[in-house]
Amino acid sequence: MSDTLQLKAYAKINLGLDVVRKREDGYHEVRMIMQTVKLFDKLTLRVIDEDEIRIKTNLGFLSVDENNLVYKAIKLLKDTYNVRKGMEVDLFKVIPVAAGMAGGSTDCATALYGAAKLYDLHLSKKELMELGVKLGADVPYCVMRGTALSEGIGEILTPLPAMPECTILIAKPPVSVSTKFVYEHLDSKESYEHPDIDGMIAAIKEQDIHGIAGRLGNVLETVTIPEYPVIDDIKNYMKMHGAVNALMSGSGPTVFGIYEDESEALAAKKELLESRLAGHAFVVSPYNVRV
Repeated sequence: MSDTLQLKAYAKINLGLDVVRKREDGYHEVRMIMQTVKLFDKLTLRVIDEDEIRIKTNLGFLSVDENNLVYKAIKLLKDTYNVRKGMEVDLFKVIPVAAGMAGGSTDCATALYGAAKLYDLHLSKKELMELGVKLGADVPYCVMRGTALSEGIGEILTPLPAMPECTILIAKPPVSVSTKFVYEHLDSKESYEHPDIDGMIAAIKEQDIHGIAGRLGNVLETVTIPEYPVIDDIKNYMKMHGAVNALMSGSGPTVFGIYEDESEALAAKKELLESRLAGHAFVVSPYNVRV
């Protein structure tokens, strides 16, 4: 068996995000429609004889010690299965950081999968997902990938039919959003409009891209957009420039628009970057291959 593995860690967007309630333990119960997209980081993992975990990355501001989720994933495997050999990881980041696209969680899930393979642990996807929930609520989904309904705190996952092919424009404005801040301020709201998650599921099953786009909804926008109006500016820009609809992903600040015409998405991407509304922008498509 090779001692080196190169893997892609794919980003996600939320086609629908509803918060059902805040639990007594402080966690929030959610109902979300998750979708993997063809935007990815690259991980190169290599087994080393020294009992160490070493991480290198192309972003100087990222921690590469025990605070990094990739480090935590490998350490969890080593501790759980008494693995003596170490691991060296080269993490090449493309997914924007703190963007509501599960960049850290997907790197973590991919490291978990890759390290288990290199350590010859023969773990099933279910076992990897059970380990993943110890590392973060989005990690089990990032192990599974594809189109899925996510419930509980994110650990209860139901696979759905693949989202129909389309073009997706992703744009992140040059602001950072604290997920903790968003959820805390959501709790202080008396009421908010809930997205039609069941209708979204029906539209996905019917492969109706207009039905999906028409039901895009994210309750966290009620907190994040008043704090960062540029998110709404990008949404409106996309809708005025060919998007069937647009939505903020996760707790933000990333916005995605669903397009039927790739050329319109590419033109909108160029203009968004030139206008400085977005610091990062990508034209991608849904990714529905499950590992």
